[in-house]
Amino acid sequence: MNNNALLNQLLTGILILDDRLTIRYVNSSAESLLDHSAKRLLGEPFSAAFYHCSLASETLIECLNSEQTVLNAEVHFALHSGHDIRVETSIQTVDQEFGRALLLELKQVDQLRRINQEDQQRNQLFATQHLLRGMAHEIKNPLGGLRGAAQLLARQLPDEKLTEYTDLIISQSDRLRYLVDRLLGPTKRGESKLTNIHEVLERVVRTLTYEYGESLKLTRDYDPSLPDIRVVPEACEQVFLNIAQNAAQAMSGAGTIVIKTRVEHQLTLFGLRYRQCAVVTVTDNGPGIPAELRDTLFYPLISGRAEGTGLGLSLAQNLVHQHKGKIEFDSSPGKTRFSVYLPYLTADNGNEVMDDH
Repeated sequence: MNNNALLNQLLTGILILDDRLTIRYVNSSAESLLDHSAKRLLGEPFSAAFYHCSLASETLIECLNSEQTVLNAEVHFALHSGHDIRVETSIQTVDQEFGRALLLELKQVDQLRRINQEDQQRNQLFATQHLLRGMAHEIKNPLGGLRGAAQLLARQLPDEKLTEYTDLIISQSDRLRYLVDRLLGPTKRGESKLTNIHEVLERVVRTLTYEYGESLKLTRDYDPSLPDIRVVPEACEQVFLNIAQNAAQAMSGAGTIVIKTRVEHQLTLFGLRYRQCAVVTVTDNGPGIPAELRDTLFYPLISGRAEGTGLGLSLAQNLVHQHKGKIEFDSSPGKTRFSVYLPYLTADNGNEVMDDH
């Protein structure tokens, strides 16, 4: 394995700049961090990699001229993608075949927070599923007995008018059983196949358009180069529909929803690194998620609406985890964004393998 291949395995972003601050080398982690491919970055000025950076060019030139080393300086980057990131940056001078150069090591400060959130999300999902399976067993058995007893009682009643009471017992038993089944999610796994995610999203857009009409503005920001991805299309449609419907309901059907697709490279999800991930974001300009709901948003039966069941996001999270992906959100008044990460699976990281969690 050559040096470039080794550097591409690092989780730390590596950049090499020449004396004109032109990018001469970028590893895979730096591509992911700056949300640009090496093809676009190589040969470009360092300043072209972002919209704004708190690290001044004068500082880089001073480091180069005085051979000064900078360790663990926190730098803020505003990326062209619209993301803001904080990066722990170390700078040192190195000798290259083209002359004196700067070696930049970039470690995302909020990466640890992201890993902790992933662990919390996964543990939350495991605990919830375990609890629901236990509850389902304890609830459905008595319900079955109750329903059967009501049916037997109905046959023995002397007055047919009294059967309205046994019919009520039977109908309410069936309603509770249906609710428990919804809590557990689908019992049968769909078939995964190569899917154009934009076709899935268009079905979601059509559904929302039929339901809300012109009062809801739907804006598409699709990446036409997004490769097809191996997923269960019906499950993904359910995920995006649940998220988008939540957004529409939060705005009472009148507002703007932006659906955006992009590809991110060299992304780590739940401790596994993927060369590519499809990222679908659903952004609305509604009132935002109440602070008291944010920590429990993916729990079942948690809803910000009085008429809501609180099952949509819980089911969406479960379906995304089955694809080894994850859901993130950030919310403030006037802007709420849900991001769904779906990795392009290979034989090395679990192609065709989707576990229950």
